[in-house]
Amino acid sequence: MTSEDLLRLLENHWTTVAGGLDAKGNRQLSEALAELRAETVAGNPAAVARTIRRLKRTLSALPSDHPVAEALGGHRYAGAVHELPRLATIDAVIGVLGTPPPSPGELLRAARRRLLAAPALTEAERAALAGAAPPDGTGTPAPTAPEPAPPPGGPDPALIRLRDPDDGVRYPRFQFRTGTAEPLPVVRRINVLLCADRDPWGAADWWLGGNRWLGGVPAELLGVVPDDALERAAAELVGAI
Repeated sequence: MTSEDLLRLLENHWTTVAGGLDAKGNRQLSEALAELRAETVAGNPAAVARTIRRLKRTLSALPSDHPVAEALGGHRYAGAVHELPRLATIDAVIGVLGTPPPSPGELLRAARRRLLAAPALTEAERAALAGAAPPDGTGTPAPTAPEPAPPPGGPDPALIRLRDPDDGVRYPRFQFRTGTAEPLPVVRRINVLLCADRDPWGAADWWLGGNRWLGGVPAELLGVVPDDALERAAAELVGAI
């Protein structure tokens, strides 16, 4: 994992990174990012490598099942000693984490408001669509593969379920074929990669946030870029390839 990989991972999971660290950890994270920027501007490779190690020590306080912790646990920092991260990447991470950082609660509330504002289905809307006629009004549903049943005793782990304090459970709309409640197979596969059952907010943030590797918002690229490109981007994030 290079410094660029680590920074991109932080940018994609910034909400749950902030929420997974206490106040001291968030302060140390902010200080390490500021130091990383200063040493990169100064062109000091040894100091950059030292700061990356400091950054990783701070992130080691994240829960073991957090995507960043899992990625760090599976990879050694492989960047060459002379390698310097791009300033734009550092600034993007500093921009979302803040300097000084807001409290974890403030970060999570702001992120969740943004994610809940995206088009979504409630439980009732999803149930209604599951038995509705197709959009052309013919009354004859188009043949589709049946949706896999959720595991006994729990929700489907391959779908993102966000809890809205006002509207209850919401399913981000991008997960389904237009006008139906049929999940897109590629979305289900990627949601499993992103551990959507354990971290639905983090998975939703990946889908609905900007992605430098793909050059856009993944949810908006469904059907635009090949499915395997979306899967590679998600797998790269979690260190699966």
